[in-house]
Amino acid sequence: MTKIFKTFRAPSLETLHMSKSFGRNKALDDVSLKVAAGSFHALLGENGAGKSTLVKCMMGFYEADAGQMMIDGQEIRIHSPRDAQALGIGMVYQHFTLVPCLTAAENLVISRRDIPMVINWKSERQRLDAFMETMPFRVRLDAQVSTLSAGEKQKLEIIKLLYLDQRFLILDEPTSVLTPAEADEILGVLGEMALRREVTVLMISHKFREVKAFCDSFTVLRRGRFVGAGDARRVNAAEMSSMMIGDVGMRPPATRLKTIQDGPKLELRGVSTLGDEGRRVVSDLSLKLCSGEILGIAGVSGNGQSALIEVLSGQRPLSGGEIKINGAPFEPTRRNFDRFKVFGLPEEPMRNAVVPRMSVAENIAFRSFDKPPVLKRFGLMSSARMRQRGMELIQQFNIHTSSPDAPIETLSGGNVQRTVLARELSGEVDILIVANPCFGLDFASVADIRGKIMECRNRGAAVLLVSEDLDEIFEMSDKISVMSAGKISDPVSTLATDAMRIGKQIAGQTDEIVAGPQAE
Repeated sequence: MTKIFKTFRAPSLETLHMSKSFGRNKALDDVSLKVAAGSFHALLGENGAGKSTLVKCMMGFYEADAGQMMIDGQEIRIHSPRDAQALGIGMVYQHFTLVPCLTAAENLVISRRDIPMVINWKSERQRLDAFMETMPFRVRLDAQVSTLSAGEKQKLEIIKLLYLDQRFLILDEPTSVLTPAEADEILGVLGEMALRREVTVLMISHKFREVKAFCDSFTVLRRGRFVGAGDARRVNAAEMSSMMIGDVGMRPPATRLKTIQDGPKLELRGVSTLGDEGRRVVSDLSLKLCSGEILGIAGVSGNGQSALIEVLSGQRPLSGGEIKINGAPFEPTRRNFDRFKVFGLPEEPMRNAVVPRMSVAENIAFRSFDKPPVLKRFGLMSSARMRQRGMELIQQFNIHTSSPDAPIETLSGGNVQRTVLARELSGEVDILIVANPCFGLDFASVADIRGKIMECRNRGAAVLLVSEDLDEIFEMSDKISVMSAGKISDPVSTLATDAMRIGKQIAGQTDEIVAGPQAE
């Protein structure tokens, strides 16, 4: 397949009346999208709106049932990602696609279709050095990818597409693991390249700030259909939200009530744990968390946050230290979770919190199947009572499902999160542990989930919030700590710091979280 635009020339792209169904579910219904050459275009919509289906049709992962696709006014057909690459269409995914054990240079070279069986690394390195001189980003070519920061990895993903001469760039939530400074740098550079008509960018994002700051145009999908487009610089966030959600509109931030804090509820003393490779990933970590407060732990992924959550949820053993609740030693077992009223929402709930092929009602019952009223006399379980309780919580937590008997794997990401929250927050909660609760979710789901977490805090629960989203950390937290290289900083009042200071701490640019009054 021959390219129809020149190197370093930004193409335009258009889909006309594109439709795609999966069985009876019409994921795309007559969607037309126009992205002008050299534009920075945002694709907006709730989870399940059809955004992923649309870009997967563009990339050749799916073949549309109907419709056309045009590049620079010429109709093209894409049957596979290889066809998309040949036409200069590339995608940066939510999760990195780099090979961690290889260097940056090796990752670039092996991405080519014409890679020789025997690689002349001297020649390749000369070509790479010359290529990097033309790039807006600097990445250490000799560095093993596993040693790169999240920002460097994201830059390398973009450089890889440019190295492959991809000039229509699709970015799927590109800043979800970046600090604010890294996000602004990368999006700013891409915006400048788009202005010079070197690239055209289509970005899926749930962050209005980034859309307003960097995009010049946007398109909104809702329930698989096109509902509007416009100038991102003139339309405000409330108007975009209304287009995405309909009559529901933009939700206000979760309401924070004044609470009475009566000493530590959860206490970690010198907690350490080992990673899968046997090295220490959490090192001598101590923290105190009081009732009626949210302690937000900020940081980019890979700094021990996941291991910490696994320790607290009983999925990873301690190698040192102790956990105390209300001054008593705590071992994370199912019996103790009930005894101490500890509940949680782990990251990647489809992997860590639910059984995909079991029904919504069954997943909701994981905490209650062995207790009345689900448990009847003689140790028998009542399926009818389980289903009834499931239906009550489905309605209470606004879970969108065809039936309480539907497999939970058929639900959207936001509805899976709501299901887990329905299970975890339907009783009395003393301690709530949540990790990246809104990752990749739409605005409506984000508002609902944050509201439920804040309600739990307002009722007196101690909430430990681990998140890579600084906006979420600042909206939700009473105090903030930063986790880096398995260690944690002293907490600081949210009112006494700002995103730039925390961002510098995350990036390792300072040892101090804040210059000013410390938290009490």
